[in-house]
Amino acid sequence: MQKSTLILLPVLTTAAALGACSGVEPEPAASDAAEASALAIVGATVVDGSGAEPVPDATVVVRDGRITAVGPSAEVDVPDDAEVLDATGRYLIPGLINAHGHVGATLGLEGGHYSRENVLRQLRLYASYGVTTVVSLGGDEPAGVEVRDEQETSDLARARLFVAGAVVAGITPGAALEIVNGNAAMGVDFIKIRVDDNLGSTYKMTPDVYEAVIERAHELGLPLAAHLFYLEDAHGLLDAGADFIVHSVRDQDVDDALAERLIAADVCYSPTLTREVSTFVYESEPEFFSDPFFLASAEPTVLDALRAPESMARYRESESAQRYKEALVQAQRNLGALSDAGVTIAMGTDTGPPARFQGYFEHMELALMAESGMSPMEILVASTGAAARCAGLEDVGTIEAGNWADLILLAADPLEGVENLRAIESVWIAGNEVPSVSTGL
Repeated sequence: MQKSTLILLPVLTTAAALGACSGVEPEPAASDAAEASALAIVGATVVDGSGAEPVPDATVVVRDGRITAVGPSAEVDVPDDAEVLDATGRYLIPGLINAHGHVGATLGLEGGHYSRENVLRQLRLYASYGVTTVVSLGGDEPAGVEVRDEQETSDLARARLFVAGAVVAGITPGAALEIVNGNAAMGVDFIKIRVDDNLGSTYKMTPDVYEAVIERAHELGLPLAAHLFYLEDAHGLLDAGADFIVHSVRDQDVDDALAERLIAADVCYSPTLTREVSTFVYESEPEFFSDPFFLASAEPTVLDALRAPESMARYRESESAQRYKEALVQAQRNLGALSDAGVTIAMGTDTGPPARFQGYFEHMELALMAESGMSPMEILVASTGAAARCAGLEDVGTIEAGNWADLILLAADPLEGVENLRAIESVWIAGNEVPSVSTGL
């Protein structure tokens, strides 16, 4: 699925990465580790993203951007030419994977600004919060495909990107297939369809259309991700062969049959709980507007706009916002039920559109997953190894030999609570340390 064209990308300082839209020219910065032929991270407890037991006092060796060895320090030889990072007392996990985001179109609170510069800016923003891979499920343009093609390099210094192109929502099979074929010609990694009526206010793709789209996607060798809202559509999409469910069922409790069918077909479920949050949370000033972890990347003009009385009034008076508030409760109940039943969960957020804050909302999603009943280990796996498998991504998601060295070094144990995933000491992509919210500001 991954395509490669080798280029060299500069590492940006965090200030430049998070504030590129201000027009300030970014200053180049280099990772100290990049100057050494190899890097050895020694002494950390490794939680590898597979669900395996943590390995205390472990060593991870990185060369040319990839992990060459991992295991107990007593069993791993550190190369003579390696730079050694003493990580005693810390915790090393794979970089987080957002299995459902959107990249490249938003500036401030406006969409319609898709550009290469904006794609790269947002990928650096994700990376600063430890999100080292993003599956962008819609709205992607050729510039995003070009950025995707450039990431098979040991010099990478921003989050990895995979793309779906235009969201398929045609009203006839012919119209929908035209979009599918255009996306395939552009070189996308996925096909994304939208099967939703926006709470009864718009047209919803019918089974004859999505069946044709799924069949064509599979002819092209492309996995199909399905946006949905209703339980009935979840069953219909499974009947048609959808590969990935990328929103929660939000109209009613899921039935046992759905869990059984998802497991039998090996179809993953991405809850995107923060999508619901974004529809109503600005009816008053959110608590997270005073969270330093959020403020590290927030644009003051955006916060001022969302604080404006007329803006908050629009959210309060929106009937759909109040219905989506109820849908969040339903979504969390269904996530808990499906996770308990053994369905594979992949962390996804639907961040990227205006007021769905990239990077920070991923950590909010983790907290909502915990509220839904998932354990810290289940959440960590859903955000790393399982997310990679669900999206069909190779060489990322777990700390194992051969994989890219996309890593987060934490100051606290992530298995004691998902809030500890915010205790970021450093973020590494292809073995390159990149500016993070905790080390670069």
